[in-house]
Amino acid sequence: MITAARIKQIRSLTQKKFRKELSLFVVEGEKAVSELLLHKNWEINHIYALESWLIENTIPGNIPSDRVSEKELSRISSLTTPNSVLALVNIPVWNINDINPSGDITLMLDNIQDPGNLGTIIRTADWFGIDNIICSENTVEVFNPKVIQASMGSFMRVKVFYTSLKKYLENLPEPLPVMGAMLDGEDLYKTGLPGRGFLITGNESQGISPELVKLINRKIRIPLFHKAGKTQQPESLNAGIATGIILSHLRNYVS
Repeated sequence: MITAARIKQIRSLTQKKFRKELSLFVVEGEKAVSELLLHKNWEINHIYALESWLIENTIPGNIPSDRVSEKELSRISSLTTPNSVLALVNIPVWNINDINPSGDITLMLDNIQDPGNLGTIIRTADWFGIDNIICSENTVEVFNPKVIQASMGSFMRVKVFYTSLKKYLENLPEPLPVMGAMLDGEDLYKTGLPGRGFLITGNESQGISPELVKLINRKIRIPLFHKAGKTQQPESLNAGIATGIILSHLRNYVS
């Protein structure tokens, strides 16, 4: 039986300050937890699961686990409809200096606020083989439960870092392409693009910060297609969708 104190502690992990204080985050769902068990780079702190899941899955002896009832699982879950298993995972420590930006495309996220958007972008980056994402310090935290859920397991394969993007770009040891979607940029489909460097995705409503716009040396534009008789046009593309479109083109039409 899970104690009231433990329930309170797990529930507290929906808040960033407690995730940071305890260095833990929550992963829910059969597929995600099963995949976590296969990843040596991720350290599972504890597993709470229904008896049916425990019968069907093998947990290494070094990982503590407890059988819980559906009622208990619903009390520790942040989901509207809880799954059959929940894992507490230790937050890893990664060194941003281990990134080699000259060898591939590194995605940069400037002030992304919506957890669903960040999760989708991580999932999209994973699809296109992007290993690293560097976020501004005011971007939503990757270990937010909604981000973890939206990433559909891709958070395990894409490393996400947080730092001042401006300082990072200004202190690069060598000049590299810095791409960003801008209204005055080159047509994405009519220009060759570099196979390395940085791609900046800006805030959902305000776009890329002015201080970062100054550092962009490859402005690109996703063209709006007009249809005859169409009198209105959309405001803008969703940040996750725009990132996916550009990454698809980068992976297929590099110069």
